[in-house]
Amino acid sequence: MSMKPLEFDRRYGELDQVISAYTGMPADDEPDEPSEALRAYLRHTWHTRPWALATAERQIREYARSPPGRLRLSLGEFYPVPDVGLPQSAIQEWLFVIADHLKRSIEEGDVPPPAAPGTHWEWHARFPELGQFLGGWFSQDMPDEFADHDAAVHDYTTTTHPQLLARLTGELHELLALALEEPEYALAVAELGMEVDPPQPYSPSGWLAHLADTLGGFKADYGPGPAAAD
Repeated sequence: MSMKPLEFDRRYGELDQVISAYTGMPADDEPDEPSEALRAYLRHTWHTRPWALATAERQIREYARSPPGRLRLSLGEFYPVPDVGLPQSAIQEWLFVIADHLKRSIEEGDVPPPAAPGTHWEWHARFPELGQFLGGWFSQDMPDEFADHDAAVHDYTTTTHPQLLARLTGELHELLALALEEPEYALAVAELGMEVDPPQPYSPSGWLAHLADTLGGFKADYGPGPAAAD
């Protein structure tokens, strides 16, 4: 019988977060040099959930010390490490290397400076609502579903909770605050799921700024209004 979600999170929740950071990235960590995937996890987690780093180190080290056998994996009692491009015989040593990097980062207070995301995982971890918006409303099927970009934006604003609208607006401003070069903004929207070009005459950054202004001015019908004057 598979583990209940609460038990899974207690034992493997943060381990899963770390392993997910390796999606599409090489697991090429060395004892003296973390991989790009692990650097992305450290950068994002230090600035958003620093307390989770110790949990990750503990869960990874405990898992590496007691790797599951086939029977327990088949019963769903252990976390099955996805394919990260390493032979099965190398997984245990690799996990210990990751745990050592996490421990060193915590003990030395080695906080990565803020920077633009460096991996696909980090883009989505840092801008989750923007990823939902671009991937859900501006996929390659957008021209078949909506008359134009404005119609897609209108559909999003009329079907999404106001708090998520506010979150998306904040993420747009945060992305623009990175002050990237234009090709980097094109890469950013592609990483976040956009599969169509911005509407004419906008560049990727220009359209993001236009969206931020549009959503910032959106007035949702929720909550109490201003008190009436006496």
